[in-house]
Amino acid sequence: MTGVEDALVVHAPSDREIVLSRLFDAPAHLVFAAFTQPELLVRWYGARGWRLAECDIDLRIGGRWRFVSLGPDGARMVQAGIYRQIEPAHQLVCTELFEDQSYPGETLVSHQFTELAGRTTVTTTLRYATREGRDTVLRYPMARGVGQSYLRLADLLHLTTTTRGEQP
Repeated sequence: MTGVEDALVVHAPSDREIVLSRLFDAPAHLVFAAFTQPELLVRWYGARGWRLAECDIDLRIGGRWRFVSLGPDGARMVQAGIYRQIEPAHQLVCTELFEDQSYPGETLVSHQFTELAGRTTVTTTLRYATREGRDTVLRYPMARGVGQSYLRLADLLHLTTTTRGEQP
């Protein structure tokens, strides 16, 4: 896929939210699997130069998740949260808190998976505890990092659908 479909769309519809959206050329059940299965997450999650070194997922309501990412020059980033809602291939809602977070409060993360004609749009809404938190994140290269990560996800999904049929 090239062109506008590769684009990550980012907007801030309210003073506490950031919404990210991207289309993937794969069915929703495969995209959902890529967001919830550690063996797939370690293959795509992270900006260029970063890798997911630890990926713990207890995929149930109230279950915890924890990611440890390693980056350039020994950088380390730890994020974790609790699953609030799980609707396979449709929705995944969890909390998120970074170990060395630079803004106050817990973030509510909602991923929507919308499939149409075998292609899936992932819409992620990040709801921050405060306006200041949202504004801090908007100053980071978050959109670039998510965009790079999603390019890796698109490659993984393409590989998955072309080499193995539709099994992740």
